Amino acid sequence: MFKPDLLKGKRILITGGGTGLGKEIAARYLQLGAELWIAGRRGPVLDATAQELMKAHGGKVKTHSVDIRDAQAVDAMVQRIWDESGPLSGLVNNAAGNFISPTKDLSPNGFNAIANIVFHGTFYVTHAVGKRWIAGGHKGSVITILVTWVHTGSPYVVPSAMSKAGLHVMTKSLAVEWGKYGIRLNGIAPGPFPTEGATKRLRPGGKGDFGDATTLNPMRRVGEMTELQNLAAFLMADGCEWLTGETIAIDGAGYLATGSGAYFLVLDKLSDADWDRMPAHIKPQNDKDRAGRTA
Repeated sequence: MFKPDLLKGKRILITGGGTGLGKEIAARYLQLGAELWIAGRRGPVLDATAQELMKAHGGKVKTHSVDIRDAQAVDAMVQRIWDESGPLSGLVNNAAGNFISPTKDLSPNGFNAIANIVFHGTFYVTHAVGKRWIAGGHKGSVITILVTWVHTGSPYVVPSAMSKAGLHVMTKSLAVEWGKYGIRLNGIAPGPFPTEGATKRLRPGGKGDFGDATTLNPMRRVGEMTELQNLAAFLMADGCEWLTGETIAIDGAGYLATGSGAYFLVLDKLSDADWDRMPAHIKPQNDKDRAGRTA
């Protein structure tokens, strides 16, 4: 679809770049000639991903272990990038967190665990990069990975839905405020693109317990990773500079047909006893993630 050197000369930071959607986007950008920085909390995972990507595609991938909930640590990371490599030309805000829970059972700590990463952390990274672009007179492109729930809301993932909706508004607001500097901001709202972490946290037990997302979708399938990669490449490339302030759903018209909340509405079928057993399903994935953290 794209010429091989489409992103040659671009330096792009991807948060949450060690796994999942972030890793997939990083692979496509590297294929297209970009120089990458990937960031996340798990240093060994980042380093392994960087080596895997460079072995497969060549190019240059550097890593930085950071907790984006810490604004000072975020600013230090971005300054390191400027000092070691030069100004970024693109940012992909992909780092996130989520879990399913009846909202009545949420604790303040549970709410903040998501809001501090998704809402606060994403703003910290965007702000740290954006202010340097403005100060240096550099143009740039920001892509924030959102969810289709920003349009409809969603049950059982209220902290994520609220936080992502805030980033949806940030995208629109800064597209207007920073447009005069040549800075573009857009969002991608993926439908179901199965990844290990998301599946084990948001669909523990498998589709048999929670319904098959493909039956809810007009195209009767889930997303293919190349489709998401290609959209992320298009938004980062030169040639669409007038496209800014938009959140683009890539979900086979799923949210238009059913409302985004339908994906989690099937959780209404669970009893209180089912919810009590839920942590045991999710714990192995959480333990796996914690084991690799160095920040």
